[in-house]
Amino acid sequence: MPQMPHVDDRLIVALDVPNAIAGLQLAEKLGDAASFYKIGLGMLTTGGMALARELKDEHGKRVFLDMKLFDIGATIESAARGIAQFDLDFLTVHGDPHVVNAAKQGAAGKDLKILAVTILTSLDRADLDAGLIRSGDIPEIVAERAARAFAAGADGVIASPQEAALIRALPEAAGRLIVTPGVRPAGAALGDQKRVETPASAIAAGADHIVVGRPIWQAADPAAAARAIVAELP
Repeated sequence: MPQMPHVDDRLIVALDVPNAIAGLQLAEKLGDAASFYKIGLGMLTTGGMALARELKDEHGKRVFLDMKLFDIGATIESAARGIAQFDLDFLTVHGDPHVVNAAKQGAAGKDLKILAVTILTSLDRADLDAGLIRSGDIPEIVAERAARAFAAGADGVIASPQEAALIRALPEAAGRLIVTPGVRPAGAALGDQKRVETPASAIAAGADHIVVGRPIWQAADPAAAARAIVAELP
């Protein structure tokens, strides 16, 4: 595996582009400006796993596979076991305790970190009402789901930067990761995100990693945009 120069891996670049070819082209444009990439469900049918392995094995990058898996325990365990064999870094599953527990069993003995999704950062209270999710403020529900996921063995959680401080304050969060999508540099368009913060405020609130997509890959110079975000981090 190639040796990467030291790059701040707190920034995870979301490769939310149409296919693996576009993803690899973006990674090549970024070069040593980024060392950690997120590959999501949208790319799964267009070469996402092949790209994950190429970035990891041939380019020395860290890889976050954002599949947000949800199924019965046996299926989750089998899926996590299959993914763990590729020595990727992070895998997301929904934060329901039975899902987290099964994923951890599947990844046993490997370095793959299982991250639990609390409440998607694109959702607000009206969305939760439409989905028949119990009443209550989103931060309260996020913190409770995070605590239950940690108790089930999650290595970390995915949460809005607006809830990062609340989660970091949980006793169960000691030594666990908080990864925050919904991060936008100052002045950037919000897109479909509803609960957002700047990179610096997300890290200050307790996040270990921030996930940024469009503000980087839509920039005229993606590498400069990535470096500018890293320069904002405390």
